[in-house]
Amino acid sequence: MTVTENALSAGLKNRHVTMISIAGVIGAGLFVGSGSAINKAGPGVLLAYAFAGLLVVLVMRMLGEMAAANPDTGSFSTYADRAIGPWAGFTVGWLYWWFWVLVIPVEATAAATILESWTNVPQWIWALAVTLVLTVTNLFSVANYGEFEFWFALLKVIAIIAFIGIGILAVLGVFGSDHSGVAHLWDTGGFLPNGFGAVVAAVLLTMFSFMGTEIVTIAAAESDHPDEKIGKATRSVIWRIGLFYLASIFLVVAIVPWNTKALGDGTGSYQTALQALGVPGAKAIVDVVVLVAVASCLNSALYTASRMIYSLGKRGQAPAAVMRTTENGVPRVAVLASTAVGFLTVIANYLFPEDVFNVLLATSGAVALLVYLVIAVSQLQMRAKFESSRTAMPVRMWAYPYLTWAVIVVIPVMLVYMLFDADQRINIIATAVIGIVVVVAGVLTTRGRSAGDVHTGYAGADRGDGV
Repeated sequence: MTVTENALSAGLKNRHVTMISIAGVIGAGLFVGSGSAINKAGPGVLLAYAFAGLLVVLVMRMLGEMAAANPDTGSFSTYADRAIGPWAGFTVGWLYWWFWVLVIPVEATAAATILESWTNVPQWIWALAVTLVLTVTNLFSVANYGEFEFWFALLKVIAIIAFIGIGILAVLGVFGSDHSGVAHLWDTGGFLPNGFGAVVAAVLLTMFSFMGTEIVTIAAAESDHPDEKIGKATRSVIWRIGLFYLASIFLVVAIVPWNTKALGDGTGSYQTALQALGVPGAKAIVDVVVLVAVASCLNSALYTASRMIYSLGKRGQAPAAVMRTTENGVPRVAVLASTAVGFLTVIANYLFPEDVFNVLLATSGAVALLVYLVIAVSQLQMRAKFESSRTAMPVRMWAYPYLTWAVIVVIPVMLVYMLFDADQRINIIATAVIGIVVVVAGVLTTRGRSAGDVHTGYAGADRGDGV
């Protein structure tokens, strides 16, 4: 396939996009971070996951409506540009890029920690090595990213299904009466042992584990017939969240009491449950699964950050150099630019005091909610444009505009709650500071441009920039 100058290729196959959509839902937070949420809210964490999952389903439906009607590798950043104004697309695009650039050192360090425990090689060497390997795979073709993500996602799905199978057997009494039934949902202080406020706090912990679900709308733009793939992915997000999160967390809470010490000390919910059941090699098994999960997240971080900055460049909101693509349609400069910042943050994680790096991480603490809010506001505006121009809409938001408005109201409430939550306050303040800086830069950079003045470039199918 011939790739036009500065255009991305349609190199992702159907199986790649399918697995990318699944991988986006399954992060390392499900295997490890969920333990902290359970320890905070008790069995009521199921309500937290249900609420967070519902919010993500609604946001993905809105994003799917826009992305299926007009696929674009800039995804919600491009739609914000068209619906709200260039400054909005600039702001959410750069904040999203910053979020994923900071994910790189976090996931690289997590992978290195596991690899160091298996070898005598220092952690920092493993962190740089893992980042370098996945960077190289992203430089040659988008198919490499898709292939890696396909196998990463497949292994994660197999692991979760196996855990659910073991969990069901445990509840049925196969592993003994100590773990049979679902009495742990209420026998240790009740279903809400720490009150409903703890459930709300847990929502904030669980919300960020869903970040990455939207990657499929970015990746699908580099495939044939992206509208069909986006529609299928957004329609299936309900059962994926229900199976991977609600079912597995329900089984964890049923198998072990919510106040089990291991759930709160970073051991992880899956490992705690498997060890309670006496499964041989539980730690080693979970370590392998977590390693795959963090490698998948790191792989996606490199890909997503590069495509977002590429899209910003296409719209004149980033240096023109990031638009340059190879003969295979890979935005190599964008990949290297994102990786360079990622490498610097990996190094900073080891050279500077821990609190310095934590401040950097805090600047992205509320980005997920800001992205979801922008998606909702954009969909509210874009829907009217689609209908007035009679644009084909393979995916439609449910109960428009009522559910859209519900999301627009709920997210600011969550942001305000973060401000009054001692554990989240630094995140909301740091994100607000960097957000204001980026908004000001966006207003100055995009001054004189009107909403909808967006330029994109893709090889293959006609993906026009108008609505």
